[in-house]
Amino acid sequence: MFQKILVANRGEIALRVICACKELGISTVAVYSEADRNSLHVRFADEAVCIGPARSSESYLNIPQVISAAEITNVDAIHPGYGFLSENANFAKVCEASEITFIGPTPEVIEMMGEKDRARREITAAGLVTVPGSAGIVEGEEQLAKAAVVIGYPLILKAVAGGGGRGMRVVRKQDELLNAYETARSEAQQAFGNPDVYAEKFIEHPRHIEFQVLGDQYGKVIHLGERECTIQRRHQKLLEESPSPAMDPKRRKEFGAKVVKALQKIGYTNAGTVEFLMDEDDSLYFIEMNTRIQVEHPVTELLTGVDLIKAQIRIAAGEKMEDAAGEIHFSGHAIECRINAEDPVTFVPSAGRITTFQAPGGTGVRVDSAAYADAVIPPFYDSMIAKLIVKGRDRGEAIGRMKRALEMFVIEGIKTSIPLQRRILADPDFAAGTFDTHFIEKLLGTNGK
Repeated sequence: MFQKILVANRGEIALRVICACKELGISTVAVYSEADRNSLHVRFADEAVCIGPARSSESYLNIPQVISAAEITNVDAIHPGYGFLSENANFAKVCEASEITFIGPTPEVIEMMGEKDRARREITAAGLVTVPGSAGIVEGEEQLAKAAVVIGYPLILKAVAGGGGRGMRVVRKQDELLNAYETARSEAQQAFGNPDVYAEKFIEHPRHIEFQVLGDQYGKVIHLGERECTIQRRHQKLLEESPSPAMDPKRRKEFGAKVVKALQKIGYTNAGTVEFLMDEDDSLYFIEMNTRIQVEHPVTELLTGVDLIKAQIRIAAGEKMEDAAGEIHFSGHAIECRINAEDPVTFVPSAGRITTFQAPGGTGVRVDSAAYADAVIPPFYDSMIAKLIVKGRDRGEAIGRMKRALEMFVIEGIKTSIPLQRRILADPDFAAGTFDTHFIEKLLGTNGK
């Protein structure tokens, strides 16, 4: 087992990794920007190293600075969390070259899954079905026109290096095609430094379903069930739950087996998430794979009893799956709400000082956060400040418990998304489990937005 791990992240996920390390008896090193000097992950780590100014490009995304911090503190491994360098194949390669274990998949697999068009080809070859689309990158007007004829309308253009809804454009008719193509390429270049896009059929009323997987270094891959991630705004998830109301045990077992088989074929190791769109006929189509731990991993932890961060660490240290994760048992229903520092009406980020932070508690309630009263939320990073997760015996109890917990969650001094989360939980379509990715648009439209 590792003796010391550097956590190459900030906020709640950095604190979450530190907690797992403490329980495993592993020393921790926090890295932080000048804006995060007073953060909880800095306070609770055994050591801390400042790696630069507030801007992510000069601190959390600065590979030489992170590696230097790892070398001067003599760590065995680096846990990247999610975001920042977590899916950066070059960073994983630099870790290898520096003889530091990267807690995640191999650089080769990260690279493979990070190129969306290549990921589609590899996953198709491994046995999963993808959304009908172009064979690869669409290069120029002629290829674009040919792809549109084959795919049909509506279609969607996606950045090959994309994520989070950037570099994506829906095209409903031919005269919109060229402008959407140029806009998507421009946005992709600006966001990811790569203008390449591909095209695929646009599913009008999909659900977003993802499977959590773990793979050890000996060829063993397992899945830990699916998560329902359909409640989104502009492709950013707001609420997740497990199991999905659209799945049943028989289908979970059958489709989970297909996911496992596909990932064994590509040689997947450590934690990952395979994401799918479900159409109105309940068919599942692969869209992408996230080669890291997800923001929403706690719902799976509550459902299965498996500590996914500990499992990541143990797998990276060479343990077999049976020891790293144990036997998987599914029980009850879990829901997670992402609490963001933003105006719940305009969605404008709300940086500033938290004057009151009173987290809810009680049976079946978990709060993952690095926020506290008097903490300052800087304007430089993602707006999520807490994750509220609950578990109930069934979906009805979980919804009731989340309503109660949201009501008891008091954050003052900044605006948060809690009022919006309460509206979501109170909606009859949500309660019935009959929703698609347009749910938030409909919810806000009903209320005159």
